[in-house]
Amino acid sequence: MKNVKKYFALPILALAFTACSSDDNTTVANKVTLEFTNTFGDKPLVLGDANSTTATVNTSAEGQIHHFSEVKYVISNIRLVKNDGKEIPYFINDLDQGATVINQAKPSSLSYVLRDIPKGEYKQIKFGLGVRNDLNILNEAKFPNFYAAAGANDTEMMWEWGTGYRFTKIEGFYEADHKTLSIHTGSTLEKDDNDVLVQGVDAYRNITLDLPVLAQVGASSPVISIKADFNALLSGKSNTIKLSSGTGSDDNATPNVHTAVQMTKFADNLGGNGTSDVTGMFSILQVKN
Repeated sequence: MKNVKKYFALPILALAFTACSSDDNTTVANKVTLEFTNTFGDKPLVLGDANSTTATVNTSAEGQIHHFSEVKYVISNIRLVKNDGKEIPYFINDLDQGATVINQAKPSSLSYVLRDIPKGEYKQIKFGLGVRNDLNILNEAKFPNFYAAAGANDTEMMWEWGTGYRFTKIEGFYEADHKTLSIHTGSTLEKDDNDVLVQGVDAYRNITLDLPVLAQVGASSPVISIKADFNALLSGKSNTIKLSSGTGSDDNATPNVHTAVQMTKFADNLGGNGTSDVTGMFSILQVKN
């Protein structure tokens, strides 16, 4: 027991020394806040039902007008990159502490605070749209907080039929007669020749964003404002998509008809294709130090 007490004492003493040896308020100075702004182009995204007169209306590259009634997506696997190239991971293996559901209908969810970030100058942020395959399991015992948040009635970010999470959930309407638009993305499982479940379509996407100015952690508590432009859903860098509501293999407007191939097109538009596009719909609006 004496040895155990000594080990516990070390971090406590180190923390006390840090707090006492700095003029900065360590609790405040080591925070980084991520603020998400969802838009259609430069227009702030406003949700609405089929007949809404206030919802933000967008027109795709294919000329289809559309608006949304629901917008949600998962952010996880957050990493901050220092000016010297060193990558600082933020609870990348812990969905309870390092992942969140951004919900346009819930303003409090649009800000996500990273705590206890090492002091320094940061030039880049990386994060995942969705959940990495090795963590994409509905494990209530391992990640009870994220499991509860993703399964709550106001988020519904779990597949009803599968074992993983939805990565994006977009509901809305398109064209003048307000046909239903329902786009859900998420990784899939398939059975191999031995009837064993294996990874199918991988809808997880890694985002890399350069900061326009260095985030000065320690000297201040930076706020990184991130824009998610949902014009990219149909008019992305990877694909120009025309919605159709039939039941063929090329139809795509609702998840009960669109195939995994069609879903991948939406995932590439929103999160990038991982090669020629590593930003997807995301960009940095500003960094406030």
